[in-house]
Amino acid sequence: MARAPRAADAAYARIRALIAGGELAPGAPLREEELAALCGVSRTPVREALMRLEQDYLVRRTDGQRSYVADWSLDDIAEMFALRAMLEGHAAARAATRITPEGLEALRRLNARLASAVAAGDTEGFLAANRAFHDTVLGAAQSPRLAAMIGGLVEQPVVRRTAVRYGARELGQSHAEHEALIEAFARGDAGWAESVMAGHIRRAFHAFADASRAAPARSPDGSAPARAPRS
Repeated sequence: MARAPRAADAAYARIRALIAGGELAPGAPLREEELAALCGVSRTPVREALMRLEQDYLVRRTDGQRSYVADWSLDDIAEMFALRAMLEGHAAARAATRITPEGLEALRRLNARLASAVAAGDTEGFLAANRAFHDTVLGAAQSPRLAAMIGGLVEQPVVRRTAVRYGARELGQSHAEHEALIEAFARGDAGWAESVMAGHIRRAFHAFADASRAAPARSPDGSAPARAPRS
């Protein structure tokens, strides 16, 4: 029988998922008592989980030892996207020479789902299909080491904050870039796949940067500045 996860591991996974999914927004306060009730554990495992999340750069702590969801600077985001472009570009290059016909068909189905979400204005559907598409490419790369490295780059909150400000044109461009990737995979062209993926990630960074400049900043207690414009 598989051993049940430790309470701290379960709390870590739950809180991390809430941050990655956007339910805990950047700047939101993280109170141990509330998180313990949410996770169904005591405060000690939550405290350990928050320490691990701080090491992941997902949580920050004030001088008064209060924890809150990290809100990365644009420089932090730029570095994360630069690393993603290199790593996911390499993953795409590997996938181009390893993907199976079944993998290609899965990508086509996922991109069709993504196109339907774009047409319906369904941001959540877009995010789910986009995540599954990139996960499928990573799986086709057949590199546990690469998967672990990419997994350490927490991009989902960033993707969500960008996507909710996208219009149909920007979302449609993501679909078109995915189509180009599928064509590169179908031809087994590693160089083409790598360049398309790297460009795809770089464009996503500039979309995020534009959205970030238009959005109000948050304070460590999770509130927006009093005179910040509404987004």
